[in-house]
Amino acid sequence: MCVPRLLLGARLPRYLDSVSGEERMRLLERVDYYLKIDRPFEVPEGTSRCRFRKVNSIYFFDFQKLIRFFPSRYRYFHRFDDSLAVPPNPAFVKARPISGGNSNSVLLKLDSVRHFRLSRDPMPFEAKKPLAVFRGACHQEHRREFLRLTAGVPGTDIGDTRKRGAEPEFQRDYLSVPQQREYKFILSVEGNDVATNLKWILSSNSLCFMRRPRCETWFMEGKLEAGRHFVALNDDYSDLGEKIDFYNRNPERALEIIRNAQAHVAQFRDARSERTVALMVLAKYFALSGQLDPKLAAIAGLR
Repeated sequence: MCVPRLLLGARLPRYLDSVSGEERMRLLERVDYYLKIDRPFEVPEGTSRCRFRKVNSIYFFDFQKLIRFFPSRYRYFHRFDDSLAVPPNPAFVKARPISGGNSNSVLLKLDSVRHFRLSRDPMPFEAKKPLAVFRGACHQEHRREFLRLTAGVPGTDIGDTRKRGAEPEFQRDYLSVPQQREYKFILSVEGNDVATNLKWILSSNSLCFMRRPRCETWFMEGKLEAGRHFVALNDDYSDLGEKIDFYNRNPERALEIIRNAQAHVAQFRDARSERTVALMVLAKYFALSGQLDPKLAAIAGLR
C-alpha cells in the first residue's frame, strides 16, 4: 500500500505484456473463463471507485494488490463475501455457481490466504494410511448430513472439529494439514461456498474424494473432471466405502488421478503468471466498461 499508484500504473503495460506465445494464449483462455462477458456494459457514475479505504479484510487487500495498478477514477461493481448469488451487474466476486447464468460474476483471487495453501507434500501415496479422512467445522446442514450419511463407513476417519455444537458421536480432535496428508484419501466437502481444503488436497500426494462441485472460484473448480482430477462420490455418499476399497486395490489408478490434479494446481503456483492473468481480467473489465485506454487493451491482447 506504500507503493505510489503512479508507479504501479507505469509498470502495468510491462506486466500485461510479460508473456507471449502459448503461455499468453493459456492466460487469455483463463481471462475469458473468469470474465465471461464479451459485450460492452456500463458502470454508472457514483459506483465504487479505485480508491484506498482502510478496511481490515483479506478480500480488500487481495483486491488492492491489483486495483491500484489502475487510475482511481475507474469505476466497478464488487461483492466481498461468501454469497453465491449472481449480481445484477458485472461485479468482482470470490465465488459463483458453476451451473446456470453466472456471467455477471467476475472471479478474482480473493481470500487467498485461506484458500490458496499450495504447500508440497513430502509423503508418497504408497506410504500413507489406507483410510479416508475428513476434519472440519460442520456448521452447515449439508455438512451435518454428510456426517450422518458417512457414520460407520469402514476405512474412514471423519469428524466435526467444533468444540461447541458438535454432536458427541461425531466430534473429533483437530488434525493439521500435514496430519491429514498422512491419509491416502481426503474428503472435500463444500462449506458456505467452495471447500477450503480442495486446493491443498489436489496439490498433495493424497487422492481427493468429493461430490461434484457446485460452485467455483479462481481455482476453476468447474474445469475439474471426475475420474481425472478427483474421485466423484454419489450425492448421498453411498459409494464411499466402495471407492475406498477400489483405490486401495488399484493404486496405479489413484496415482494417475493425483498426477492430473497436481498438473491442474501447477498453473496457480507461478506468481508472475498469476499477477498477469489477474491484471488482464481487470483490464478486460475496464475495456468492456469503456474506461481502459485502448493502447493498454491492445498491449493486453484482449479479444
